[in-house]
Amino acid sequence: MERIEAILFDWGGVLIDNPAPGLMAHCAEALRVDVSDYQQAHNRHGEPFQKGLIPEATFWQRVCADLHRLLPEVPSLWGQAFRAAYSPRPDVFAWTGQLRQQGYKTALLSNTERPAMEFFLELRYDVFDASIFSCAEGTLKPEQEIYEVAARKLGLPLSQCVFIDDKQLFVDGAIQAGMKAVLYENLNQVKQALKSLGVCDAA
Repeated sequence: MERIEAILFDWGGVLIDNPAPGLMAHCAEALRVDVSDYQQAHNRHGEPFQKGLIPEATFWQRVCADLHRLLPEVPSLWGQAFRAAYSPRPDVFAWTGQLRQQGYKTALLSNTERPAMEFFLELRYDVFDASIFSCAEGTLKPEQEIYEVAARKLGLPLSQCVFIDDKQLFVDGAIQAGMKAVLYENLNQVKQALKSLGVCDAA
């Protein structure tokens, strides 16, 4: 089996608690609509925002038109909502740093909108060799291209990378692209899965 040289982490649901429920609730409250109504509008218009193809202002114009609501009064409602929902998992971040100290390359690979990416960059995490965001690359999981971009930024073949995500669809996308991949359930389970792939001291 080819040696694993890099471990890539999803952001929401792996490195941090899944922010989606908090994001949806925050935005729905700001626009004074039901969460289910907001989520439907968000899902109709979210992909181009997540791919970086439209700015946040255009996203809100489309969502608010659907919901018959005025535009948000704050400069970046999505950025505000993300900051409010952000809940990191210190144990996962610490383990990421340990893997890097052991000589593995580490990366963040996330379907993320630009205001959330900017917040991530503000935090100045020092445990990643590369950070790959859908909004900066114009492609998102599970499209093959984003996994190829990630491997290229790490300077490695796909086959030497393992990706950890809490969504089966994105795990499957990584495998189809040529990576190894693990579905995140909890940290101990992931450590054992990586150990079975030959990642030293993963447990």
